[in-house]
Amino acid sequence: MSERFNVADIFGENVFNDTVMKERLPKNVYKNLRLTMDGKQELSKEDADVVANAMKDWAIEKGATHYTHWFQPLTGATAEKHDSFISAPKSNGKVLMEFSGKELIKGEPDASSFPSGGLRATFEARGYTAWDCTSPAFVREDAAGATLIIPTAFCSYTGEALDQKTPLLRSMDAINKEALRLVRLFGNTEATKVTPSVGAEQEYFIVDREKYLQRKDLVFSGRTLFGGMPPKGQELDDHYFGAIRERIAAYMKDVNKELWKLGVSAKTQHNEVAPAQHELAPIYAECNIATDNNQLTMEVMKKVAYRHGLVCLLHEKPFAGVNGSGKHNNWSMTTDNGVNLLDPGKTPHENIQFLLVLGCIMKAVDTHADLLRESASNVGNDHRLGANEAPPAIISMFLGEQLEDVVMQLIDKGDATSSIQKGKLKTGVKSLPDLAKDATDRNRTSPFAFTGNKFEFRMVGSADSIAPANVVLNTIVAESFKEVCDELEKAENLDMAIHDKIKELFTKYHRIVFNGNGYSDEWVAEAEKRGLPNIRNMVDAVSALTTDKAVKLFEEFGVFTKTELESRSEIKYEAYSKAINIEAKTMLDMAAKQIVPAVVSYSTEVANSALAVAEVGCDNSVQKELLADITTELKAVKEAQAKLSEAVCKAAKVTGAKEQAVFYRDVVKTAMDELRKPADKLEMLVDEEYWPFPQYEDLIFEV
Repeated sequence: MSERFNVADIFGENVFNDTVMKERLPKNVYKNLRLTMDGKQELSKEDADVVANAMKDWAIEKGATHYTHWFQPLTGATAEKHDSFISAPKSNGKVLMEFSGKELIKGEPDASSFPSGGLRATFEARGYTAWDCTSPAFVREDAAGATLIIPTAFCSYTGEALDQKTPLLRSMDAINKEALRLVRLFGNTEATKVTPSVGAEQEYFIVDREKYLQRKDLVFSGRTLFGGMPPKGQELDDHYFGAIRERIAAYMKDVNKELWKLGVSAKTQHNEVAPAQHELAPIYAECNIATDNNQLTMEVMKKVAYRHGLVCLLHEKPFAGVNGSGKHNNWSMTTDNGVNLLDPGKTPHENIQFLLVLGCIMKAVDTHADLLRESASNVGNDHRLGANEAPPAIISMFLGEQLEDVVMQLIDKGDATSSIQKGKLKTGVKSLPDLAKDATDRNRTSPFAFTGNKFEFRMVGSADSIAPANVVLNTIVAESFKEVCDELEKAENLDMAIHDKIKELFTKYHRIVFNGNGYSDEWVAEAEKRGLPNIRNMVDAVSALTTDKAVKLFEEFGVFTKTELESRSEIKYEAYSKAINIEAKTMLDMAAKQIVPAVVSYSTEVANSALAVAEVGCDNSVQKELLADITTELKAVKEAQAKLSEAVCKAAKVTGAKEQAVFYRDVVKTAMDELRKPADKLEMLVDEEYWPFPQYEDLIFEV
């Protein structure tokens, strides 16, 4: 019988949250810690010691023996180094369990072995982790036992950010400062903080672990480098929102339970479009916490899958021919007195503050479309973006009928006097109620779509951190707010100045708005006519980080220095080259050690059959024709192998991070595609008993 539990009883039970802090900390220490969390003062050494001791006692009660500073280096994963709570043995051979404020606040991991883009040399090893008190510590339970996990930032000895969290926190400070200026224009003097909120929908594939381990390409690169499509893919759309299979349901249940105990508000789960593809979506949280929670979600999904004899694939395109996976980043801004700056209300034409915010966001997205596109670029996403399943590589905004109508009234008439209202959806069935219908339909082809009271940035890759996308969103909107407030704060007639500014923003930046089919060829042509950038791949996207415009933006708000941007650019080029190099070498290995031997064995069997049939005087034309087809494709595989091997050797000799990445994209990747074509044809010709590894139908239909 299925295990039963009350979600309310277990939710957050392993989190050192506000309730636990209130219970365990002296009132004055709790008050000082809250002020530190709100950015109003630093935590004293004495208070830090008290917090650390309370955190240690709580964690030990949960069974913890070790603690770790949990950080997010530029590897795409998280990192941690575990230390036990034990002190040096006393004269009687006993040890005490100790944890000081200094150990809580600062750690010192090796910084030389993480990507730094030239900021650190191998002999310059020192780096620091710094406790992020705005994201709660928690106890994680796994095969290692229980460990106290302390979310931290990570920087080099010379002060540069080497992680995802530090710039995210900087960007949150920037948008908070400028958004407060904007709400003050409208008389909101109660708000003391504006926080970007995020809900990150997570798509993923689940496959059987035993079959996964038989595929070197999945093991080494996270995606299938060879594979012909089975007779059925996703054409019938029968997997989407379909009944969840028992094995997957058991997995999802355990994932939810683990996440709820860690305070992650996993809410929605369902089958996605492709076979073996699924989605998990949480409730919104503050941007920084949402980012940590999403990293935690990916880790939990992978660990729980292992316990179920499964593997969670987070690659953006693990299987060719069916939909890939993304991560929809739902973003909004909320004041600490409860105002969502992206809530248009029932009559958006009368919501002047909302219209000004909307105009500022239009300006931000249009001005920095290249940065927004870069924030969602990684090697795996190149297989997904622009394909007929995900947002196109062109950045545009979807507003929907209601907001587009208000915007056009202001542009054309100079004033907006009405808003399209919600209607009733009549089902035509007497026993069913009429449903309230939204004033606007959705557009699933838009990369940046307004969806009621938030914008959904749909380009982020499923394996990526959501931090870079939110760093860009926070900073570019902060810039728009600043420029608008600089002007409006000087206005003699504020109401008229705001009205004119909204019209100006809508008119000047309306080219970024597109409500149609983002997948169509017509949109590509139209976008070019409008002057919108169409950045088709990661290598082309990276240069956006180091333009004069980007450097000015990030330095003005203290989010990145020019040096930090240059280092991230270098890291991204290197990551691209390394990923393609691993894929290419994996293909060569699989072709040489698995595919060619299997095909040779089968062709020998066919040849023997042809001889045997001929000896008894029967027609062996079928065998001969099959053998000819196999031989033709096998020869093509060998020729493509040689070309790819040569390309990989040449790539290693290319100097310059960008130049090498371009070579891998244009030469090595092309050679990989040429090797895959005949190999996939052979998969269709060779008896499946001879084929050396599980095929698509084994992986995506048999879970």
